[in-house]
Amino acid sequence: MIRLYGIKTCDSVRKAVKFLKARNIDFEMVDFRNTPVGCDTIDRWLERVPVAKLFNTRGTTYRTLNLKSLALDDAAKRAWLCKENMLIKRPVVETDDGEVIVGYDENRYKEIFR
Repeated sequence: MIRLYGIKTCDSVRKAVKFLKARNIDFEMVDFRNTPVGCDTIDRWLERVPVAKLFNTRGTTYRTLNLKSLALDDAAKRAWLCKENMLIKRPVVETDDGEVIVGYDENRYKEIFR
């Protein structure tokens, strides 16, 4: 089953949910606030996508934590993703075949979910 990770109040997550529901695609929603993901999940994603794609530098959490001033390397970004899920760019979709899609891009979704 497809898993969609994010938070229910995120506009991009809402778009992804709407897209999947409109096409009657079964999925499981995992809300970071209710069910935080651990390092094992982060590491599984990082096998498929670069940390720069997964690490959200545009969100409130990144700014609040003042992480830009730390000039984080990839290992440090991974560590932050593990302890602060709100730094994960949303949504993250895991398909049945293990593909990981980060962010909402309607054209890409149309290609993948025909």
